[in-house]
Amino acid sequence: MTEPRIAPIDVNDAPDDLAEFLSSETGSMNIFTTMANHPGLFRRYLPFGGKLLNGGSIDERQRELLILRTGWNAGSGYEWGQHVRIGLLAGLTDLEIERIATGPDAEGWSATDVTLLTACDELCADRMISDATWAALGQFLDTRQLVELTLLVGHYVMIAGMLNSLRVQRDAGVVGFSRPNPNQSVAATGESA
Repeated sequence: MTEPRIAPIDVNDAPDDLAEFLSSETGSMNIFTTMANHPGLFRRYLPFGGKLLNGGSIDERQRELLILRTGWNAGSGYEWGQHVRIGLLAGLTDLEIERIATGPDAEGWSATDVTLLTACDELCADRMISDATWAALGQFLDTRQLVELTLLVGHYVMIAGMLNSLRVQRDAGVVGFSRPNPNQSVAATGESA
């Protein structure tokens, strides 16, 4: 990856109310130290992003399946690398993570996973979930989860756009992927998308 377009801030230069978070293990990640270049927006972002990541009503494995597919669709090596680690902790297997690149057509997904991946692909491509997919989602998600799913995928599309546009560098030890085109299978490497 080329150099970042906007460098992460030095934690010592952070406003007092953000310094503690940015000094933590999570807060020191490049995504956050880059976003902190706009402290007012960053302050407002943290509760929303945190709610989707840690306080939502969608099952954590399903959440990570959606986030990883969104990261793949958006070509975000940073998002992919961070969420491979989180996805494994949430119950996704290495084989499932590899299959995410192929999407809902890959062999081995449950009907629920196919529906989630299809919804993600439809949102990423068309900004709309089809009636058939919506009806299938309604078989296992409640109203609150349906709202959350649309915001979750939309949020990570937005984050991928920010990460890619600002050329945020992956954090040490986090792999990205090689993705010359969206139809090629994923290869976890140290190279960026």
